[in-house]
Amino acid sequence: MSSSEEPIEKIASKIRKVEKSEETPSISISPPPKVYLKALPLRSLDDVDLVKREVKLGNILILKVSPLAKKSIDDVKRAVGELCEFTKQIGGDIARLGEERVVITPSFVRIWREKATASKEEIPTAA
Repeated sequence: MSSSEEPIEKIASKIRKVEKSEETPSISISPPPKVYLKALPLRSLDDVDLVKREVKLGNILILKVSPLAKKSIDDVKRAVGELCEFTKQIGGDIARLGEERVVITPSFVRIWREKATASKEEIPTAA
């Protein structure tokens, strides 16, 4: 692992599940006739607005944060924080996918998370 990847890992580890509040979300999103899964790079803070629009349209986004991380770790923190708040506001879901990616879903999609019941030694790994 190169030293340039370490800050991405630290930021990605801070992304946590956005808890769905007991209150009704302020923005309600109904499933559209077609839902798209889109993979997009996060290159600048301006891309955050595009991500929000896509999720409001009912699409699921997988964001690669490394392009922005190469420019500014602080901008990645700002973008992720803003997207976490947005996701909470709409009742959606957000989670880390590996070291460089984040998935964001609208309110009618939940991200499955495996509960850690076995220790890492007990879980077989693919070679």
